[in-house]
Amino acid sequence: MDTVDRVKAILRDALQLGKRADLLTSASPLLGAIPEFDSMAVVSVLTMIEEEFGVDVADDEVFVSDGSKCDCGNVLDILGAQNRIAITDPVYPVYVDTN
Repeated sequence: MDTVDRVKAILRDALQLGKRADLLTSASPLLGAIPEFDSMAVVSVLTMIEEEFGVDVADDEVFVSDGSKCDCGNVLDILGAQNRIAITDPVYPVYVDTN
């Protein structure tokens, strides 16, 4: 079973997607596109990925966001000495220029 199939199986089980999981591809959007994939489901999916692939994702490495515009707008809250952020490329200029 290839990686995409293994991840699809995890999403099928964790989110109870049933046959809808068969429609997922490596290019399928997840957050915002699958109603069942809320912030609590992220924890379940990450735990299952850790177990399936033998990786360890530390709690401080996980950040769930509703988008970079809001995050960049609240830059004073998220830019602490221990925090990391990522800005996508390409990016809409206001994301970087906000504040």
